Amino acid sequence: MFNFWLILLWSILLIGSMSIGGYFMFRKFLKSLPKADGRSQLDWQNHYIEASRHMWTDETKAFLEKLVSPVPKPFRDVAKHSIAAKIGQIALESGAPQVTMEHCLEGYILATPRRDYKSLVAFLKKNNIDYTKYKHILEEAN
Repeated sequence: MFNFWLILLWSILLIGSMSIGGYFMFRKFLKSLPKADGRSQLDWQNHYIEASRHMWTDETKAFLEKLVSPVPKPFRDVAKHSIAAKIGQIALESGAPQVTMEHCLEGYILATPRRDYKSLVAFLKKNNIDYTKYKHILEEAN
């Protein structure tokens, strides 16, 4: 009888793990599909990263590290990449000569899923980061 429960528990654990992994793989697959312009979401992220690489200063790189610090370690690199791409897009579209703290903050807010805005605001308040200029973006989510 013990073997039956052990096998059942192991089966549930295995199926659960495979389901979670499959979910994240499917999300990545959807991001890699080309859109109407022929480029995928990942292609655009890589484009903005490469196009804005020369615009980053040591100060803005350190600020980006601080912004992604609440993200769990296994997901931090992916989050950092997508946030940096959004920041690069904003900086390039504004025609700025370099990435500023304002670009970082706006890109951070826009790249963060709306469901996480509550924790985003708590993190910004905890670190005394002024986000009042972008409060309208956060309020649109509600």
